[in-house]
Amino acid sequence: MEPELATGDAPAYRIEDFQQITEGQATILFPKNNEVFYNPVQQFNRDMSIAAIKTWRDITMAARMERFNKSTNPAKVAPPTTFAVLEALAASGLRSVRYAKEIEGIDHIVANDLLADAVESIRRNAHYNGVSPQLLRPNQGDAISVMYAQRDKKRFGVVDLDPYGTAAPFIDAAIHAAEKNALLCVTCTDLAVLASNNNSETCFAKYGGSPLKAEFCHELALRLVIHSLQQAANRQRRYIEPLLSCSIDFYVRIFVRVHDSPLLTKSVASKTGPVYHCRYCGSFAAQPLGTMQPGKGSNFRYQIADAPVVDRQCATCGSRQEIGGPCWLGPLHNREFVQRMYTAVSAGGTAMYGTQPRMKGMLKVILEELNDVPFHYTLTQLCSAVRTPCPPLVKVNSALLNAGYRVSGSHTSQCSIKTDAPTQVVWDIMRALVREAGRSPKIEAGSPADRILAQEPATEVSFDLHKNANPESRRIKLVRYQVNPEKFWGPKARHTEAPKSKRKDQTAAADAANAESDAADANSSGSKKPKTSQDNGMDQTI
Repeated sequence: MEPELATGDAPAYRIEDFQQITEGQATILFPKNNEVFYNPVQQFNRDMSIAAIKTWRDITMAARMERFNKSTNPAKVAPPTTFAVLEALAASGLRSVRYAKEIEGIDHIVANDLLADAVESIRRNAHYNGVSPQLLRPNQGDAISVMYAQRDKKRFGVVDLDPYGTAAPFIDAAIHAAEKNALLCVTCTDLAVLASNNNSETCFAKYGGSPLKAEFCHELALRLVIHSLQQAANRQRRYIEPLLSCSIDFYVRIFVRVHDSPLLTKSVASKTGPVYHCRYCGSFAAQPLGTMQPGKGSNFRYQIADAPVVDRQCATCGSRQEIGGPCWLGPLHNREFVQRMYTAVSAGGTAMYGTQPRMKGMLKVILEELNDVPFHYTLTQLCSAVRTPCPPLVKVNSALLNAGYRVSGSHTSQCSIKTDAPTQVVWDIMRALVREAGRSPKIEAGSPADRILAQEPATEVSFDLHKNANPESRRIKLVRYQVNPEKFWGPKARHTEAPKSKRKDQTAAADAANAESDAADANSSGSKKPKTSQDNGMDQTI
């Protein structure tokens, strides 16, 4: 049954019972004794989401008009110029209020939450910000039920999942709720599951793939979540196109377009597979589960892939290898989408986006990433494997470029090296570094480091500085990698609805406190200015 939208008169509330927190164009009322609803570090998430939705809106509306203008049907009807938004887990309503006030072209927003307290907060904050009930519609209901209910009704142009922890339980329903070419925005904060090997069985149960404790663990986390999204979409004969995939602080935030295309689902096997990873030196190799070869005309031939591309022992150092995934091996981003978003964010300024410096830095690094190369090395691990000091990163980048290969960093990790060079070439460069710096006396005969250095190099290595070795994002001094923005900056405690008896006690205590003198009230009002996220970057990689 379709959920009933909350309606009625304006909510009754006293401003003095709340603290006011302004973010973007929204000012939200939070109970003075509530410490779990608002996390200022998440402003970056919301700023990025607003910019992504605006970019998707501009691209989608332009495509609709182009198809309309090309149509020769005399009875053609002009396409819609507005879209509906669903925030399935809305909590205080801050995100929905910001969407309503800062994004043009929205027909309506359904701000849903399971808890009555949260729905009351949504209604109160919408009223306080002057957002009409027709534009922002609070709804109390189970998120999964609300999304499944849209399958045979008018679906949403944007579906936003920002849960506490994993989004896995909501993914299948979110695909059902998304219309054709919709934007699906997904947050997962369970990086302890996605980016380590401590809970591999839990990760596999949630996302259908195993994590690795590797240097590229945060990129693998993105690819595991996209894999889960892709599998859910494929079961409905739909296809997921990653537009922007971000590893941020303690969570991942992914923006994908949902296509109605049974044909595109056939290509997924060739973009999905395990990754083999050496536990000692960090060498890796990805193995797609299928192949996609050109056939007759514009058709393709889809076949099963050959046997594994690696042995059980690493060819570089002889150590044991482990398997991660299966995961998404295709592009993490749509470059046109990211470029348009970067241009818009750069023009918007801090008046539009409070975290604009960090947004520009992350988007620029993403634009510089090799989008067709899965996974990366880090200079620290490469040097650690052969017991040599870390040189400037531009030196190794130059060697790869001089050898005729491409190289970039990754936004998921400082000091990262993403390259299309074969593994042998990467280690030949490391062998050349050791010859230049001298072999460490701590390397024992027969050790993995000794086995790496014992191999004869097959690559002519030049460390001459290459003009493209230093990325533009660093040359123009963007905020490329974020440091801890403040103390206790991680995810806040999960909000739970207080029992009625407890809420009555809290109300009585609040009434008693309000009866105190003005001076006492001023001292206990909790009106101290909240801390905000700092946009200071730390970049010591070069």
